[in-house]
This record gives sequence, C-alpha cells and structure tokens, in this order.
Amino acid sequence: MEAETRKSLKFNGKEYPCCASLTMGIIGGKWKTVILFHLMDEQLRYNELRKLMPTVTERTLSLQLKALEEDGLLKRKVYTTKPPLKVVYSLTDFGKTLIPLIKSIADWGDYVAEAYAEKQ
Repeated sequence: MEAETRKSLKFNGKEYPCCASLTMGIIGGKWKTVILFHLMDEQLRYNELRKLMPTVTERTLSLQLKALEEDGLLKRKVYTTKPPLKVVYSLTDFGKTLIPLIKSIADWGDYVAEAYAEKQ
C-alpha cells in the first residue's frame, strides 16, 4: 500500500505540516488566545486589555497584538479627531470565526478548574 503524500498548508507566507499546526501557529502561545477571548464580545483599548491581563508585559502585549493584526484576526482603529489619540482593537470577520473555538477552550478551562483542580 502506498503512503499518501500530505500537502503542507500555507498561510501568510508560512508553511505548516498540518491543520492543527496551522491553527496553533496562529493562535498558539500564552497570550494570543487570552487577547482573542477578551475581544470576543467588545472592542477594547490597549490599556483596557492591560488591566484585564495584568501579568503580561507591555512589550509582549504589543507584539502579540501586532502578530494577530498581521494574521488578519484583529483590526486596530486609530481615532485622531481630538487629542489624546485613541486606539481601539476588535476582531475582524475572520477573527470572529475563532469565537466557537475560543469559547470551547474557555469552557474546557472552567471544567478542568472545577473537576480536577486541587481542593483547598
């Protein structure tokens, strides 16, 4: 029997060996999913995100926001009509396709915390 040759997947100029690798390449890491979780229901300013994620460094948050924007999941809108400058982040239509996945990840985290966490 001849082994099936798998095609690698390409997204934004990067190559991935499988669909799970592509997904994790886009939303993997410690902070990207957390950022997407907070933006599921509302648009937020940078400082609002910082308050929701107090342990993330400013540099890391900025880099992760930029990466999510470059992948087309977030849009960054700058309001310049009156000082001070206002920047708001929200999910793009493409980013909104991740909402069911993000909700499932969050629900699983709640389940694990409830069912398997050490009781104190």
